[in-house]
Amino acid sequence: MVSDTSPLVWRAGSVEVNGITLALEEAGTVITGEPLLLVMGLGGQLIHWPDAFCADLAARGFRVIRFDNRDIGLSGDANKGIRVHLQRDFLRARLGLKIHANYTLHDMADDSVTLMDALKINRAHLVGASMGGMIVQLIAARHPQRVASLTSIMSTTNSPHLPGPKLPVLLRMSGIGIRDRSRTAVIRRSARTFKMIGSPGYPTPDSVRLAMATRAYDRAFRPGGLLRQTHAILATGSFETLLPSIKAPTQIIHGLSDPLVRPAGGKRCAKLIAGARLELIPGMGHDFPEALLPRWAELISNNAARA
Repeated sequence: MVSDTSPLVWRAGSVEVNGITLALEEAGTVITGEPLLLVMGLGGQLIHWPDAFCADLAARGFRVIRFDNRDIGLSGDANKGIRVHLQRDFLRARLGLKIHANYTLHDMADDSVTLMDALKINRAHLVGASMGGMIVQLIAARHPQRVASLTSIMSTTNSPHLPGPKLPVLLRMSGIGIRDRSRTAVIRRSARTFKMIGSPGYPTPDSVRLAMATRAYDRAFRPGGLLRQTHAILATGSFETLLPSIKAPTQIIHGLSDPLVRPAGGKRCAKLIAGARLELIPGMGHDFPEALLPRWAELISNNAARA
């Protein structure tokens, strides 16, 4: 399908869910558009969903909704006072041991469902990236009546038995040794991280990475929220036992060059979800390459048509 990708007009707002305010934006036709909820990954803000990608989806007839997860962007704080011991709990997670955290991905899944309630949406097409992919899988398993279709991009089952990030990426994500938290240092470090996990076959210009890192920092710098979201992933553990219960039409998209969430994660999701379609893309890493966005939109639209 050829679609019009003219600039979107976003309608900004917020809703109260589970005692937390979530910031959101909508585009597309509210009355006739099929609701499509975009759920972002670890530390990502709603602005990290590329506007051109959202415009493409809106042009395909969707009512596109993107929002800031709890503890990030312009959404509310979710700190219950539980201290985060990231290095210790990373080891506990690999051993399958219980971890006490401020919240888990199950709580974040409940946020999305309650957001749908607030917007009076009974069923929606769900699209999640990375951590967001885990969240939408949990929604589809626990609230099947709310999910018209499911697309999980560069995500996983969170099983400790799957390969972890490549070592340089793991060290970078751990934040060990970081001292300089000035605006300039944080922006440059973020841009370098995006490059490290990016798509070697579809490289994003350094200037574009730097511009997004600057925009994200100036909108909201929430290192505590990033830490708690990371802890939530560790505390959730594997949810593989839930995935065979998913009935929604499912599309899995994963890059064969992803150094953060390895391709084995996407393959495992597709194996456990009945009827899931798996799209493995050579040269794709863990980012949103402009050249691949029309392909993603087409896969999402085709999958939604199966509903």
